Amino acid sequence: MATVNLRTQVAGLDMPNPTMLASGILGTTAEVLRGVADSGAGAVVTKSVGLKPKEGYPNPTVIQLECGFLNAVGLPNPGIHKFMEEIRSLRDLKVPLIVSVFGFSPKEYAETARLAVEAGARAVELNLSCPHVKGAGAEIGQDPEIVKLIVKAVKDQVDKPVFAKLTPNTSNISDLARAAASAGADAITAINTVKAMAINVETFKPILANKLGGLSGAAIKPIALRCVYEIYEAVNVPIIGCGGIRDWRDAVEFMLAGASAIQIGSAIALEGLSIFKRICEGISEFLERKGFRSVNEIVGLAHKE
Repeated sequence: MATVNLRTQVAGLDMPNPTMLASGILGTTAEVLRGVADSGAGAVVTKSVGLKPKEGYPNPTVIQLECGFLNAVGLPNPGIHKFMEEIRSLRDLKVPLIVSVFGFSPKEYAETARLAVEAGARAVELNLSCPHVKGAGAEIGQDPEIVKLIVKAVKDQVDKPVFAKLTPNTSNISDLARAAASAGADAITAINTVKAMAINVETFKPILANKLGGLSGAAIKPIALRCVYEIYEAVNVPIIGCGGIRDWRDAVEFMLAGASAIQIGSAIALEGLSIFKRICEGISEFLERKGFRSVNEIVGLAHKE
């Protein structure tokens, strides 16, 4: 076991292992983020924060399905000026802190990202892909030209790595990845939730207050895997795989498809925070069994002839 090295670098961020907390899961306070890091995550991503405080949608906002979770929370957040206090108190965190930001224009994204970095964020992840907030997220993230404008605006304002989190709700995710990379994105996160809904057959009405939401969990893993595979063929920037990862096999699949690191979200609700260490142990045992010395050696292997 000692011969296997799980340490990896993504866009210059040094991580003790390739697992990350996904945005939108638990990343609301410094205390919780510190707890996730202590549980074995190689990096943590905050919940998405905007320039101004925002209330979310009324309940119900999250429901559990047989195949995963459906949510339309509405990006509730205290605003970056208030959230800077949480970021500052994590300056001594032993793993990279990545702040997820959103906005309603390239200027808003850039200003929010600048303040996050000023407070101590090691990198920013641009939420270009929330499927249930009008005017932000997937609505603007489906247009390669707007993706390019947002990434460039942020890159002009910050000197830390910028990750572009892409939506799967598009006909060609490779075009979005190329747009982000051409504007200077340091990494691509793929994917966010898939636009979906559920209806109550007794009341005849949609269950979520917002009617439409984002599907996460096991059901979207094959979609996410396909997206990572296609993006790896399209651009030469690191990819962070996200979507339905529940165990080490899922993590390894994403790496073989081209992901340098993976994010874990919905599975935490089912497995608890011990999932990070369990996945790392599984990856280590797999690498040792297959004769690999480093996790980096398997990235993109599914593309080799």
